[in-house]
Amino acid sequence: MRAASPAAAAVGGALRGGGERGSGGGPRMESSDLGGRQQGPIWHRKPSPAARRGVIVNIIHSVKGYHSKTIRFLNVAFDSSGDSLLAGDHQGNIYVFDLNGNRFNLVQRTMQACTALAFNLRRKTEFLVALADYSIKCFDIETKELVSWMRGHDSSVSSISVHGSGRYAITTSTDTAQLWDLDTFQRKRKLNVRQSVGIQKVFFLPLSNTILSCFKDNSVFAWEFDTLRCKYQLPTPVEGSVLLYKVFAVTRDGRIFVAGGKSNHLHLWCLESKQLIRIIQMPAKVRAVRHLEFLTDSFDGGSNQVLGVLSQDNIMRFINIETCKLLFDIGSHEEGISTAAISPNGRYIASVMANGSLNLYSVQALTQEGNKPPPPMFKAVEDSSKCTSEANKLMMRVTSGRSEWPWKSKGSKIQTRLLKLQVNTSLENKENELPGGLNKKRLRALLKGFGEYPAKYRTLSALAHWSAIFAETPYIPLLAFPFVKLFQNNQLICFEVVATVVVNFCQHWFEYFPNPPVNVLSMLENVLAHHDKELLQHLITYSVTSQVYAWPLLETLFSEVLTREEWLKVFDNIFSNHPSYFLMIVVAYIICSRAPLLHCNQTADFEYFFHHRNNLDINVVIKEAYHLMEATPPDIHPQHMLDDFIPLTKGQYPVFNKYPKFIVDYQTQEWERIRQDEIEYLRERQLAHELEAKAQEWKAEDEAWYRKQKLLKEAEEQKRKMLLEEEEKLVEQRQRLAAVKRELKVKELQFLDASRRRFLKYQQDQRQMELKRLDDEIARKVSMREQETAATVQDVEARRMELESQRQLFEQHLIKDQEAVTQEMKEEVDARQRKVDLEDRLVQRLMEIDREEKQKAQIVAEENLAKAEQKCIDTDWRLQVLHKLRRDDQDREKRYEEIAKLLHDNRVKEAELLKAMREAEEKKWEEVTQKKAQLEEEQKAAAAADEHRKWFLEDKMNDALELAEKLQSEDGYFERLRDLKARRTERGIELQQVPRSGNICLNDFSASESSSHMSLDRRREELACQERELMAEVRRLRQKLTSRARTRHPPTRFPATKWTP
Repeated sequence: MRAASPAAAAVGGALRGGGERGSGGGPRMESSDLGGRQQGPIWHRKPSPAARRGVIVNIIHSVKGYHSKTIRFLNVAFDSSGDSLLAGDHQGNIYVFDLNGNRFNLVQRTMQACTALAFNLRRKTEFLVALADYSIKCFDIETKELVSWMRGHDSSVSSISVHGSGRYAITTSTDTAQLWDLDTFQRKRKLNVRQSVGIQKVFFLPLSNTILSCFKDNSVFAWEFDTLRCKYQLPTPVEGSVLLYKVFAVTRDGRIFVAGGKSNHLHLWCLESKQLIRIIQMPAKVRAVRHLEFLTDSFDGGSNQVLGVLSQDNIMRFINIETCKLLFDIGSHEEGISTAAISPNGRYIASVMANGSLNLYSVQALTQEGNKPPPPMFKAVEDSSKCTSEANKLMMRVTSGRSEWPWKSKGSKIQTRLLKLQVNTSLENKENELPGGLNKKRLRALLKGFGEYPAKYRTLSALAHWSAIFAETPYIPLLAFPFVKLFQNNQLICFEVVATVVVNFCQHWFEYFPNPPVNVLSMLENVLAHHDKELLQHLITYSVTSQVYAWPLLETLFSEVLTREEWLKVFDNIFSNHPSYFLMIVVAYIICSRAPLLHCNQTADFEYFFHHRNNLDINVVIKEAYHLMEATPPDIHPQHMLDDFIPLTKGQYPVFNKYPKFIVDYQTQEWERIRQDEIEYLRERQLAHELEAKAQEWKAEDEAWYRKQKLLKEAEEQKRKMLLEEEEKLVEQRQRLAAVKRELKVKELQFLDASRRRFLKYQQDQRQMELKRLDDEIARKVSMREQETAATVQDVEARRMELESQRQLFEQHLIKDQEAVTQEMKEEVDARQRKVDLEDRLVQRLMEIDREEKQKAQIVAEENLAKAEQKCIDTDWRLQVLHKLRRDDQDREKRYEEIAKLLHDNRVKEAELLKAMREAEEKKWEEVTQKKAQLEEEQKAAAAADEHRKWFLEDKMNDALELAEKLQSEDGYFERLRDLKARRTERGIELQQVPRSGNICLNDFSASESSSHMSLDRRREELACQERELMAEVRRLRQKLTSRARTRHPPTRFPATKWTP
């Protein structure tokens, strides 16, 4: 036990400190917390990136409050100068970092996460941001105002590419890509694809007007920007390639195009030749590429040589694409990188870290650090640019396209370059010493896939080298697992600890190989039977053997049922005691779990219990194990059956042969036999394939011979058919010749006929020309006669116009004379009117004086006068009615005579109805003439009647005045009335005499003339009404006569007809 204590203490200390890493005493990086500030300095003291692995400053955005949290940055973008940085977080805060002025400024709060940024527009103060609502917004960093809001995407925008002029931008989502005009912010074009294909990225090529579109089916198309015409498509990279393109990068000169995806391979395309020129294989730790970007150099003329590759392990490695050397890397497993952006001037690298912070790196400091020699302890895993030529040969291996990877290119030969880390060359000598139990091909596949053996397999490989049985033992990985986890940084200690455990705490385990250690399990069962018979009986009752309740704990070393802390505590006690204590721990664990075990009644429940963690106090188990160590009788105590702890020998490891060697040898022989059988099987299969190939070749030759014979027969039949066809063609040619002769004869006859027709047509044309000449002569004479007639008419018209002008001149003279006379008469009439008005005013004055005295006499006179006038009017209307009735009777008699005459004519001349109607029309015009004459007579009679009525009214007026004079003979009023009457009569005579003396006033009419005109108008209206009534009766009579004629002589019926086209 004394010899075991130092070793156990060393192992225990190693177990305690194996999982811890030194914090180191290096300088801490500069960190800047934006907090709630909207502007301020980025760093507070001058940074020294060389001392912090190139990190200038680490920027975080934390929010203080009841629940403090850190707001994660999502995207970064540099401007065209490379001295300003734009960053957006998942709450929509957009910051601008001025790296030269050491200032930051919060320029916008969009209130939603940004998915892409662009900061190289033509207007330097504007930037584009794609948001989570699938829209794109343009803001101004100086005014902090929204410039434009662009919509059109139905999914999240993943990238924004700006043209070199800064006037156009392409936004890409999974289902579409859209081209925008940044002057008008209007969408110009839209690229739609099938949903099954999908878009990876669409972007502008630098220094050209070419748009490159990359799709999810690995197709890459180049489009002309002006016409959007497809310029070319890159060919399929390689046959059988499983690399699916996810990320892309292009050099500044637009000549080299790099693509990567879920693989550690990178494809380099030359866009000028449209060929795949190189395939670069990254280190085996790289299993997928998440981001690619070229590092700009001011002196490379745009043909960038350094490529940044961000892989799935959140480390960004920078390699030279020509020499395939790993120059430097940024990020680590603890501080991984999510995405990164490189400034156009090549001075800065901005990376969004996995914890949401923002790191700003100095490229100059990184390149200086990459050129330094690495520390000695990392010689086996780190790259160095100043290695010896032999080391370079190990790090880089250039192979042809077919030697290592069976790929083919359709255009040219492909070079494949491998980036590998340095390995320990001393292990290469032991490669062929692996036992037969380990599959060498499988190990090579693992090495090829991962670049190195996993830690677990390195330990197992070392155990298999130490003893052949460990290559055949299935539970060795379970046994070594906890130590591999603890000593993952030191595989040598891990191997020695596992070997120590196997030698001391796994005694007698391999005596019954390949079965579990029945002897050890029996010892455990005896101890359990001694201390808890009830529990053992319960286990036996349900057929639960020690292989179910004890062996899982032994083969896994309690790693499945204990936590890390519990496991360390248990093995601290195991390593500090006799190896039998390990078995006592197993029994103590079972006894301490008796309560739940007694409730189990199914085998699956027991198996689950001993393969999963349980609610058990490990301190109680340790105490119980110590109790069992003391209380177990010596005859069943494992201490008497197990040896004491023996440390590993110095200088070389002890020989481990405590196992049935014949079984291992037998298995080895079986493995060898199986391998030989497999080789034989492969040889036979190869032979069978060769025989099958020969049979297929013979079959192909037979088929070719039969095919040839068939072709010969077909050729012979074809020749015969050709001869028959030639004969048929000869007959057809003869027939065609005869037909041609007939056609020639017919054409000759047609030609003669055509000649005759042309001659006849010539004669006809001559006669037509003669007739046309005569017609022209006649037309000329007619036109001359018409011209003479027109000249005569013009002379007559001129004479008429001359007479008309003389008449108008004469009328003007008459009008002037008439106007002079009228003016004189108007002056006389005005003078007389003034005199009459004066007399009227005098009379009016007298009448107003005498009105009250003579009112009664005036009323009587007016009544008598009204009665006389009414009687006169009644008498006149009676006379007019009688005269009208008499005239209507005369007209009616005339119409009856005319109707009888018309009826007689219609009965006599039914066949000449139209002629009779014409005659009737002529008679009607004659009748109209008669009526007009009669109308003139009636107008004369009406004028006479008007004169008579005027005379009658004057007579009656005189009688009324005389009667009034008789009634009031004594009154002086009537004397004045007589005077007024006399003066009025004299004035009327004078007025009647005035127009007679003029003899040229056309618009002055007397009262009698106006009354006569009114009567004449009424008479004309009556005659027109009677004429209309007469014509209506005539039409009715004609209709009756026509219907009567149709009944007597029905019309001839024609058969029904129908229009046809």
